Amino acid sequence: MKIGVPKEIKNFESRVGITPAGVFELVNCGHQVFVQEGAGEGSGFSDDDYRDTGAFLLATIEVVYAMADMIVKVKEPVDYEYSLVKKNQVVFTYFHFASSRELTEAMIESKAVCIAYETVRDEDGLLPLLTPMSEVAGRMAIQQGAKYLEKPIKGRGVLLGGVPGVPPGKVLVLGAGVVGVQAAKMAAGLGAHVTILDINMKRLRYVNDIMPNHVVTEFSSVYNIKRHIKNHDLIIGAVLIPGAKAPNLITRDMLKEMRPGTVMVDVAVDQGGCFETTIPTTHDDPTYVVDDIVHYCVTNMPGAVPYTSTLALTNVTLPYVLKLANLGWEKACELNPDLAAGRSIVKGQVVAKELLEVFELPFI
Repeated sequence: MKIGVPKEIKNFESRVGITPAGVFELVNCGHQVFVQEGAGEGSGFSDDDYRDTGAFLLATIEVVYAMADMIVKVKEPVDYEYSLVKKNQVVFTYFHFASSRELTEAMIESKAVCIAYETVRDEDGLLPLLTPMSEVAGRMAIQQGAKYLEKPIKGRGVLLGGVPGVPPGKVLVLGAGVVGVQAAKMAAGLGAHVTILDINMKRLRYVNDIMPNHVVTEFSSVYNIKRHIKNHDLIIGAVLIPGAKAPNLITRDMLKEMRPGTVMVDVAVDQGGCFETTIPTTHDDPTYVVDDIVHYCVTNMPGAVPYTSTLALTNVTLPYVLKLANLGWEKACELNPDLAAGRSIVKGQVVAKELLEVFELPFI
């Protein structure tokens, strides 16, 4: 199979879909790998690294798409790439279709085979290709939130860990999944007081068992959310419904109940966001203020730490890339139910029921 690895062109996205080690594995299995020049530089991999493991280096993204039977990348195609995706071409990446009708319609029109990292499920019902980036994003949410709490960046001027004689900052985490647990771990490590809300009591029991005493768990309800937002300094939106739009847990009206300078970090922005006031942002302009509340809603947070993120991601994606390449997408999905769960749009037809419910597209 001919596999294409384009350079990511989303704002400040420096990750790459396959590392030189992955190229080595694919070439050893008899496949050809076409890598766009400069694709790995942001993650610390030179063009020579790819050449040395058997990749063909191509000058432009257009040629990579034209040559490849399967495209392996990190983020969803952006506007410029829509016309490059070919009929019957397999595109294996994060899509997050539920947050973009435009992307969904473009991929339907392309008649490509779109397999989304974020909906691949293993036998335990977990999301193995989403987990490593959720781990990165959860930890980064606290790192970024702590920075934007600083007064020069319009935050409350709170040091999360506090100092002797001064109480620590308070962090509210909405969701006890992978993102929420990693965020809580980082915040607790800084010495902040942390409250995690979730509707899954099994997850809350797990968090209660593994976290220190200054991490408190509570059942999530509108009442509890409204109560806590009044006195927490940093709020992390970490709720995920796989393949579907995230619920708006904090409405515009609720912002009036918060203290000026409170920071909200929406890690669910790729799926539409946990906050009604969420607007996708980029790394070069990451925040905005609504009713004196600082919002951080960057859609590709792990892209800011591409070396760590690329290695963490490709550790889990490469085995699936090999299955798709060695068997072809149809046989690979037939033999691997976890991979089959990643199919979102196949040759012009939406096959993910969550998308049907989100968009109610009349032509499907």
